[in-house]
Amino acid sequence: MRKMKNAELVLNSTGAIYHLNLFPGDVSETIFLVGDPGRAKIIADHFDEIELSKSNREINTFTGYYKGKRLSVLSTGMGTDNIEIVVNELDALFNIDFKTKQPKETITSLNLIRIGTSGALQADIPVDESYVVSAYALGLDGLAWFYEDGPHVIEESLTNDFINTMKWDADLPKPYAIKGSDYLIKTLSGDWRKGITLTAPGFYAPQGRELRLKVKDNTIIDRARQFGFEGYQVTNFEMETSALYSLSAMLGHEAMTVCDIIANRISDNFNPNYKASMENLIQQMLDRVLAL
Repeated sequence: MRKMKNAELVLNSTGAIYHLNLFPGDVSETIFLVGDPGRAKIIADHFDEIELSKSNREINTFTGYYKGKRLSVLSTGMGTDNIEIVVNELDALFNIDFKTKQPKETITSLNLIRIGTSGALQADIPVDESYVVSAYALGLDGLAWFYEDGPHVIEESLTNDFINTMKWDADLPKPYAIKGSDYLIKTLSGDWRKGITLTAPGFYAPQGRELRLKVKDNTIIDRARQFGFEGYQVTNFEMETSALYSLSAMLGHEAMTVCDIIANRISDNFNPNYKASMENLIQQMLDRVLAL
């Protein structure tokens, strides 16, 4: 096995993994991921017992017990670049020996469950207490193509259908499609709507929003919402799931995203007061995850 270089497996002066500032054993094998640092504590406040609370940069980590099950929650901040750091470092905590700087012989598979917010791309998806599960992620960020195993985990048919149907601009990052965990979706999603989630590398132009800067192609939303694959529609826009799904597939982890729909880009509705619907989603997920 190849020994990793010091500048590859980056540890801080205490021996903790660099960005998370965590040690092996600090987190459970079932982990909630949230973008908002404040939301991590909202979830942790439901725990019956908290054994670890740490904060580094935008990453807040809590590990504890809910109804006897050990769980962790981490905030990731926004974007696929942050998710790329978090997932790689979580994997390292379980699957790399920090002393030898080599992968362990036995790999631990994690349950990575993202609870996020999102904007709907179908008119019939209401705002407020409407939850969408990402059966597939369609990444517009290009991240998976940087990894040697990226092409091996993408859904080739869905990827090619989307590129061809959309007549995708070659000057933009090449899209890639990744399937969510069948196990987690079957176990946790219930009757929530399932669809194809577009993961954008930004909030404004990549999602068709204009302030003072004009969008190069303002037809992407209208064209994408007409796209379908094996009975799934393009349901929503967000900024993390393609990275979560692609890295999890490459590393051997289970991953699922469920989003609280707080905006509808077709009906032009936005709900700034979504705390109650998010609280309802958190409570449901905590109870459902006990089945894992």
